[in-house]
This record gives sequence, structure tokens and C-alpha cells, in this order.
Amino acid sequence: MKEVIENYHADAIKSFRNYKKLAERAIEQISDEEFFALIDAEANSIAVVVKHIAGNLHSRWRDFLTSDGEKEDRDRDTEFEMVDESRGSLMEFWETGWQTLFDSIEPLTAEDFSRTITIRGEPHSVVEAINRQLTHYSYHIGQIVFLAKHLKSSKWKTLSVPKNKSAAFNEFLGHKRTADDVTGSRFEAPLDFAKAIEKEVRPTEISWLW
Repeated sequence: MKEVIENYHADAIKSFRNYKKLAERAIEQISDEEFFALIDAEANSIAVVVKHIAGNLHSRWRDFLTSDGEKEDRDRDTEFEMVDESRGSLMEFWETGWQTLFDSIEPLTAEDFSRTITIRGEPHSVVEAINRQLTHYSYHIGQIVFLAKHLKSSKWKTLSVPKNKSAAFNEFLGHKRTADDVTGSRFEAPLDFAKAIEKEVRPTEISWLW
């Protein structure tokens, strides 16, 4: 059981880091104007989604094991408003929020996974709490990627397998397995493959990209 917990713990940390990186690679492609842009009257901007995720991170992961995940000093409603924020200040808030998560989750021991925490007074196992936040963040990060891709249109640099390239991507992965060179993650592989496509390099020649 301890090994199962340790494997889950390591995978959860890796998944959080991968989703954070995915969002940041999308955000890197957009201008400041696009960062705050609204695609319709009811939509959230990328800036708002960043602010909301960061607010949630600070609340849920501060004193993770010892206090309720919905902190008294959190004002969730204001996370969906822009009040004199800059792109820089929001990305700093984002970064410190993620650091709060990693500072809390990385030191967890197998024994900690037997504990019960609360979120808005509702009891959660540690696994339930982690899964709740992992699915929440991945949902919103999907929104960030969608909005960034929409705003960049034809100038978008794909973060996944390019259209009509699935067979070539599978060949690329097969070559990596044959070469016993499978470091990286499921998020990194499509990015490395896309780089190879841009350079018109054959899958068997791109081991240096991984």
C-alpha cells in the first residue's frame, strides 16, 4: 500500500507541474491585450482565469493539512473582476499560488494520506482533496489554452499533436521506445514532435529534441 501511495503522490506532483507548464506555454504566445481580452460579454478573459486559479491555489494549499481549504481571507467573487491588475502582478500571484501548492504537496508522507481535511466544512481524504484540485485546475487550464488558441488563430503554435500527424507522432513515440529514450511526459512529447515537424526532421532523427 505504501508503494501505491508513493506512486500516486509522485504522479500527482508531476501532473500539477505539467498542467502549470501547459498553461504557461499558451500564455507565452499571447500579447498583453489578448491576455485581458473578452471574446464575448459573458466570457472570462485569460487574465480572470489566471486570477481565479491563483486565488484558489493560495486558499486550498495554505496550511493544507491543518485548516479548511476555503480560507476566511479569500474573496472568491473578486477573482472574476479586474481591479487595476497588470499582467505582471497576476502572473506573480499565479506563481506564488503554485509555489504554495508544491510547498504543501511535495513533503506529504504516506502517513499523511490517512488524514482527513475539510473544504468548506466538507470532509475529504487527502487523495480526494488532491483529485478535486487537479481536475479543477485542468478544467480551467483547458479554458486558457482554448482562449489563447482562439485569439492567436493561424499564428497559434500547437501544444498538442498537429492535425493529420497522428500516424507520424505514433512513429515518433515508437522510435523513442525502441531507442529506450522515453524521458519527458505526455505533455512534452507532442511539443517535441511539433518542433521536429517545423524543422522538417524525420522522426528517426530527432532524439536530440527530447
